[in-house]
Amino acid sequence: MNSKKFNKNKAQKAAMKLIDAIGEDVNREGLIKTPERVAKAFEFITSGYRQNVEEIINGAVYHESNRGMIIVNNIELFSLCEHHMLPFYGHAHVGYIPDGKIIGISKIPRIVDMFARRLQVQERLTEEIAHALQQTLNPLGVAVVIEAEHMCMMMRGVEKQSSSLTTSSVRGVFQKSQSTRMEFLNLIHAKK
Repeated sequence: MNSKKFNKNKAQKAAMKLIDAIGEDVNREGLIKTPERVAKAFEFITSGYRQNVEEIINGAVYHESNRGMIIVNNIELFSLCEHHMLPFYGHAHVGYIPDGKIIGISKIPRIVDMFARRLQVQERLTEEIAHALQQTLNPLGVAVVIEAEHMCMMMRGVEKQSSSLTTSSVRGVFQKSQSTRMEFLNLIHAKK
């Protein structure tokens, strides 16, 4: 985690330079406040750098004997591709099988958001979410699937509007047992 504070002044200056580099007039009425708005947007979009898993969980781990599969499905996510700083967005599906500990369910989307609010690649994002849950709960298994659309593929480059990327990270029983993995996949796609 990068604990450096967000430098709003530098972000505003960078936005002004970019507007100028595009060939626009930074003093045009519609653009005068744009550097300030860009800085505020990037402060929020990258707020995951200034968070950590322990603070997010805030002690919401509970002892429970349940060993059934727990899934938080269709967690909306938005992130920035680190290669072009263009958005990607989609849904994360996160499941785990507890081994004596469960986590407050609202903490799972918060963990997804924390890692998504950084410059990312979807592949790493998927792994980071799975790793955080594995480290926090030491469950029998963790499974994370992310399905997302990338503006860097839609707006530029290959310009493919209907393509999406699916990534997965499976650990423990989800990796070892095909039937457990298939149960998870069937459950996350049951309502679609």
